[in-house]
Amino acid sequence: MSFLFSPFRLRSLELDNRIVVSPMCQYSADDGSATDWHLAHLGQLALSGPALVLLEATAVAREGRITTGCLGLYSDENERALARVIAHCRLYGHARLGIQLSFAGRKGSVSKPWEGVRELAPEEGAWQTLSASAIRMDAMSPLPREATLSEIAAIRRAFVDATVRAARLGFDAIELHAAHGYLLHQFWSPLSNHRTDAYGGNREKRMRLVLEVFEDVRAAWPAECPLGVRISATDWIEGGNTLEDSVALARELAARGCDWIDTSTGGISPLQKIPVGPGFQVPFAEAIRREVGVPTMAVGLITDPHQAEALVAEGRADLVALARAMLYNPRWAWHAADALGATAWMPPQYERARLSRRRETTPADGRKKGGT
Repeated sequence: MSFLFSPFRLRSLELDNRIVVSPMCQYSADDGSATDWHLAHLGQLALSGPALVLLEATAVAREGRITTGCLGLYSDENERALARVIAHCRLYGHARLGIQLSFAGRKGSVSKPWEGVRELAPEEGAWQTLSASAIRMDAMSPLPREATLSEIAAIRRAFVDATVRAARLGFDAIELHAAHGYLLHQFWSPLSNHRTDAYGGNREKRMRLVLEVFEDVRAAWPAECPLGVRISATDWIEGGNTLEDSVALARELAARGCDWIDTSTGGISPLQKIPVGPGFQVPFAEAIRREVGVPTMAVGLITDPHQAEALVAEGRADLVALARAMLYNPRWAWHAADALGATAWMPPQYERARLSRRRETTPADGRKKGGT
């Protein structure tokens, strides 16, 4: 029996296996609206055997985008465009679908990565960014304005509005993006939050916005549907958040009904020093799972099926999320099933491509059974 291909339950959501497609920005939307690129990109992932596909970081407000090409769920046009993509994935695919809701904050109003990351000019559609404090991310990013209390309230409402839209679209799960240096992480990290009001200072005050947004979304999201949070478990910089801080945050989230912690790291500062290597973030997922008792999702340079199998079998994480490995090989789950002696869902149009069937031959002439 394969542990990676064993079922898992999150509230009413039944997952066929433990493989998740991690959110991956595509920078290919039109004013937040999904395009044919998303139809092709998400469509192929939905039919390739993972249990859950999480859509890319989706801005809850126009000014919450990273770039002008980022996906959004802040308008009726966004919702209609995404409905077309979701319908396609449901019709032809098998994976359950989740969406990651986000607000970029000080990492917004920049160019697309392949255009060379830089601050947008006014004629390119630049906007005023907001953050916990007026601290620039780096030389390529605009100087943010410290968010006022009324602006914080508006951001909370934007998360709720996007949640209502996600429910109408029929998503199976939501993940809140509180990692990688985006707005919720900016409030959470002492490196980017120098406020002196109720949203800044000690750890309890810095985690306030993350918890408020979680509570808001949980109240607006159907009770039977799971809600998770992606966090950066360490900032990888002295004076930043540590694993101990993240265990405390995860404990507060779990007490409020969080269904999983997607455990990433870093992203708050270019000064971070990350010891990158295969599975380098897994120990953080393992520690949060052990200390808090909440399901965790392991991410970060997980590429080999046997590596993923061991993570689940050893109880280091409950779910394994892949990003670049899925971009390089969208059929990763099929190949993993072959390697582990398991079975992954495959559309009937592709059934004859299964490895076991390709190896079938007739004794007489060695030709494959079942036609060409």
